[in-house]
Amino acid sequence: MGWLKRLFGLEKPQNAQVNPAPQAVQQQQAATPAATQQISPERMGLNGEYDQSGLAKRVALAFDQDNQLDDIDTLWVAQTGSTVVLKGKVPSQDILNKMVSVARNVNGATAVDINQVTIG
Repeated sequence: MGWLKRLFGLEKPQNAQVNPAPQAVQQQQAATPAATQQISPERMGLNGEYDQSGLAKRVALAFDQDNQLDDIDTLWVAQTGSTVVLKGKVPSQDILNKMVSVARNVNGATAVDINQVTIG
């Protein structure tokens, strides 16, 4: 089972990307019937759509696409705004370092919080 499936119950959507191009979002406003607003990078989903957990899902997809990172079923990926939050347990510092590196390269990630990760 991969990261995306375990954490979010999702199979990889067709054309899913770690760093997709944003789609314009139609937003209803009182003064303007249909104004467009760009999606902030941390809220961009796997196909460029708005997704509240978009950054975490794209990090999970990036982990799935990296052949050095097996799904570690004792680690979870979440987000707080533009910060990727890793929590749980990893087998080694090298794996954690690799995960932090991969997560930092996902568009919209401004930081990676590993305070809730233990090694062992």
